[in-house]
Amino acid sequence: MIPIKNKKKALELTVEEMRKFSFSYLEKYSPSKQQLKTYLLKKYLKKSPFNIKKQDIVDLIDVVLLDLEKTKFISDKFYSESKAKNLIQRGSSINKIRNYLISKGIKDKYIKETILKINENNEDQDFFSAIKICKKKRIGPSRTEENRKLFYKKDISILARNGFDFETSKRVMDLEKDDYLKIISLI
Repeated sequence: MIPIKNKKKALELTVEEMRKFSFSYLEKYSPSKQQLKTYLLKKYLKKSPFNIKKQDIVDLIDVVLLDLEKTKFISDKFYSESKAKNLIQRGSSINKIRNYLISKGIKDKYIKETILKINENNEDQDFFSAIKICKKKRIGPSRTEENRKLFYKKDISILARNGFDFETSKRVMDLEKDDYLKIISLI
């Protein structure tokens, strides 16, 4: 059995090592708090000897994450805002953004703030995002007039899979070619 004195030193070394791994991971990626926690947990469960409990490792990771939050190296609020902005530029719907942030372990408070900011900046964000998807995938109003009726159901289902509700999808699909081109030139 390891003496208590050496165990304490080993834990201090482990915390320093975790900080170094965290910093190297933060240099490469811009993770959420939950992503960093998962990364460190996987790394140390593979590496740790069998006599260290999983709960001890989780506690050490929490200490490191708390320290990183205090020094503002990680921030879930910043992460949710930057990812939402990036996803909006790609044409993602608000539903898709919400689900993405939930999957990354962001707290509901930050998700609601981010969605409110999106809606304050543009009330009809889903409409413009759906138009971006139509342009990107060449569906709906970007198709030739002969093919629009033929592919209507397929195009609606593509928009639905991208998280747009039926009313928004229908509004975009019913746009005239001239109106669509005007909106595209504004975006």
